[in-house]
Amino acid sequence: MTHPYISTRADGPEHTIWFETRPRHLAGGGDPRHITQALRAAGWKNHSDPDYPHVVLTSPDHRHTVALEPETSSYTAWWRIQAHGDHGHWYTTFDGNTPVEILAGLTDALLTPAPKTAPEIWVPLTEAGWTYERDEHGNESARHPDNILSLRRRAVEPGEDFSWTAEAALPTGLGGYKRIWHAYFDDRMSPHLIAAFTLALARDEPVQRRHYDVPHSHLVTQERGPRGEQLAHAHEVRLKAARATARKTRRTAPAAQTAPSATAAVPARSR
Repeated sequence: MTHPYISTRADGPEHTIWFETRPRHLAGGGDPRHITQALRAAGWKNHSDPDYPHVVLTSPDHRHTVALEPETSSYTAWWRIQAHGDHGHWYTTFDGNTPVEILAGLTDALLTPAPKTAPEIWVPLTEAGWTYERDEHGNESARHPDNILSLRRRAVEPGEDFSWTAEAALPTGLGGYKRIWHAYFDDRMSPHLIAAFTLALARDEPVQRRHYDVPHSHLVTQERGPRGEQLAHAHEVRLKAARATARKTRRTAPAAQTAPSATAAVPARSR
């Protein structure tokens, strides 16, 4: 049965002219399938309502949930990632303008076990030229050389719980900032997940976007990129890698970790 061609953003990459966009942290959200299809390839289950514009995925062991719920404003939390069960509870959120290539640093790390040694969180940033500061209360921060992108771990008051924020924000010239995107991390998250995100944050290679399909075109440069067929092939390679990673993780995981727990609760949509 043949289907009519319908022009939509859900078309494959081969139907689009792409442009290499720099810097990547100001390139806008991009195609969410970079994340969702990789998780699906790794065996995550789709609990989405086909008649509602959202995606809710749960990991095979029911420990993690990734929800994408677009809002009217891209400056609100579109992505929510949660952990459930005996291994701990945490959550993290990302605005709609967070580049999926950066967020994928975290979601890809959900497919692998935590390493035995503590990963470096700040070193990838300082090696990329970010400035790093730590105060007497243990608050830490790093800032990109462009003074737009930053990462912070801080407590509101000394002795309180720490939380992490990553933010791209433009100085207004009046002492304030205009947010481009914002991410929040629970300090209870495994350090290897935050480290995976900061490693992606430190990378500087361009990402592929449509011409001027970015939230702040005056902040980026765009040059003609690879053909859509090349990007489609690269995406298929990515999905194969996700499947291979999932198979390896299942083979090496202890039996207690591979047995599914009670059905995970799908997070309710919040306003």
